[in-house]
Amino acid sequence: MSDLFAQTHAVPLAEALRPKTLDEVIGQQHLLGPGKPLRLAFEARKLHSLILWGPPGVGKTTLARLMADAFDAEFMALSAVFSGVKDIREAVARAEMTRAQNGRQTILFVDEVHRFNKAQQDAFLPYVEGGLLTFVGATTENPSFEVNSALLSRAAVYVLNSLSDEEMAQLFDRACAEALADLTFTAEAKLRLIAQADGDARRLINLLEQTRTAALTAKRAQVDAAFLDNTLAQSLRRFDKSGDAFYDQISALHKSVRGSNPDAALYWFCRMLDGGADPRYLARRLVRMAWEDIGLADPRAAQIAGEAAATYERLGSPEGELALAETVIYLALAAKSNAAYVAYNAARAFVAKDGSRPVPLHLRNAPTKLMKALDYGKEYRYAHDEEGAYAAGENYFPDGMPPPNWYQPVPRGLEIKIGEKLAHLRELDRDALKAAASSRETRNQETFKD
Repeated sequence: MSDLFAQTHAVPLAEALRPKTLDEVIGQQHLLGPGKPLRLAFEARKLHSLILWGPPGVGKTTLARLMADAFDAEFMALSAVFSGVKDIREAVARAEMTRAQNGRQTILFVDEVHRFNKAQQDAFLPYVEGGLLTFVGATTENPSFEVNSALLSRAAVYVLNSLSDEEMAQLFDRACAEALADLTFTAEAKLRLIAQADGDARRLINLLEQTRTAALTAKRAQVDAAFLDNTLAQSLRRFDKSGDAFYDQISALHKSVRGSNPDAALYWFCRMLDGGADPRYLARRLVRMAWEDIGLADPRAAQIAGEAAATYERLGSPEGELALAETVIYLALAAKSNAAYVAYNAARAFVAKDGSRPVPLHLRNAPTKLMKALDYGKEYRYAHDEEGAYAAGENYFPDGMPPPNWYQPVPRGLEIKIGEKLAHLRELDRDALKAAASSRETRNQETFKD
């Protein structure tokens, strides 16, 4: 092999391949393509504070460095993982010195900005507002939740995406051409490395660096899939058990179940297992789906979900995961209804804003003589003594409160029968109320004649 390996060995491959111009950046064409927001900002040479939101390895740091070069600004970097208010003060002091000495602006790049607490984030505000600092924050978490509103209002948010397989292939080819010229890869090995990198450019470069070191040690000039299997540790897919990727995927699973697509639901379920999600958490979410999206259309769904959760507790992984997977399929195919969920939320909202209406006398319990003397329980109709065990026309709401009709069963699954029963009971109520009104009218007429 040539000395190309040795030449680049002193500098990490990721740094050696870092783009020097905007045109060298791979991916993010929705921001960097002709006429797109960040491209226009670079061309106009107008600095503005911004937050770059996206998964790891998509170019957030690179873009911040390119901004400093393009605008001839001082570049300073902080990591919220290792920095505090003291580091922020030191950065401010350096920025003031830079402006005083040569009039240059300062771009302060804060990696993992979501790890700063509110007080630390607030420390930037006066210097951003005063123009001393152009703030560039990088985060893998949703800024809406992780960046305080004051800082968020002073910075534009740009969303960066994972690199596509085609873009990862471009990066692979560039790395091979610029730093790995004497090392060849079979087509299968290339695909294997791109798949393991999972849209993360930094991970792909690190994998290539590991492969280069292994090839040098083994004195190989060609890398095939078998060599990769024997050399590289199994790569886990990108998955943050507490971050946006986690909640995005559980959202996709829930929506696939709600949308009655068993294959899609299984896909997201397996993606989460593959990424290291706790199966117990998934079991709890399946129970929730059964109650929220299936409800009374198929009450067996909640029973099956509960039993699957109990099965997992008894068997553990991997055996217990089959019970959860079968539940995913059942829930996806079950009749859907959120009628009970909607009714519950409507009732909660009504009670939260309504006054404390008194319980009608006829519905109150009367365990003492005094309570009976005060008409507690008077004229209450015991349903079991009525025809069909139903006291037609009886009112169970507070006096003056019209029936809200919150629960509206859907024409699917068991709720078809429930809807038919409710319609029948309401018809009995209407008949009873008509009969009561007619009886009152007759009594009034007889009283008038007397």
